[in-house]
Amino acid sequence: MKLYIGNLPFSIDDEGLKNLFSEYNPEEVSLIKDKFSGRSKGFGFVTISDDEVAKKAISEMNGKDVEGRELKVSEARPMEDMPRRPPRNFGGGGSGGSRGNFNRRRF
Repeated sequence: MKLYIGNLPFSIDDEGLKNLFSEYNPEEVSLIKDKFSGRSKGFGFVTISDDEVAKKAISEMNGKDVEGRELKVSEARPMEDMPRRPPRNFGGGGSGGSRGNFNRRRF
């Protein structure tokens, strides 16, 4: 079972996340990082092969305080189940045609 681990401290790394869940024998640990800075985004995933152990991890770790942050632990949902956000509008609004007085000739 794949678990979603949210609200992680930004100081935690892959090894720290693995140590945090070590008593549940994680099969795989994946901390999500910003692709430009390499800094943690504050969430990750832990895969535990035994479903009963995974459920125990959810019940024991959800709400646990780690460096002043309350962990959010739940079963991970597939990407297609995630709600879609509308695209960001970087173009702004308005009539879109005016460039002000920049292209006028001056006599």
